[in-house]
Amino acid sequence: MTLPHDTTAWAHFLKIAPYTARLGIEAGTADDGGCVLALPYRPEFVGDPDSGVLHGGAVTALIDTTFGFAVYFRIQEYRPMATLDLRIDYLRPAKPGVKVHTRAQCYKLTPELAFVRGCSYEDDAEDPFASCVGVFMFTAAQPAPAKAATVP
Repeated sequence: MTLPHDTTAWAHFLKIAPYTARLGIEAGTADDGGCVLALPYRPEFVGDPDSGVLHGGAVTALIDTTFGFAVYFRIQEYRPMATLDLRIDYLRPAKPGVKVHTRAQCYKLTPELAFVRGCSYEDDAEDPFASCVGVFMFTAAQPAPAKAATVP
């Protein structure tokens, strides 16, 4: 499966995959080895009703998904993988009532692992509320080029 930088194709994938569709994760931008995804603010994702701040689990889901897509954009093909390690340093609470974004870059690959770093923010990537790093492990052998499929 190839993942083109045309956000239309991977936005479609986000809408048909049950997990990302339920969360409402949206496609942003993409390039070789990086991308931005967004999570719209929804009251059912609030972790603290008094402040309206999003639950950390919703933010973690956005970060993990964005990091996985960054790996796909780096390797330019679909390979099954699992999150081996994900570290999130919260610098401050996310602002309540606004969409949050995660920007990720896959900066290192080995035959078995992919290393990703990024940040989560509201409107300004230079003012993140979280800094993140992750390691992903490929769970199957690299597919032969002839068996690659395209995203619908």
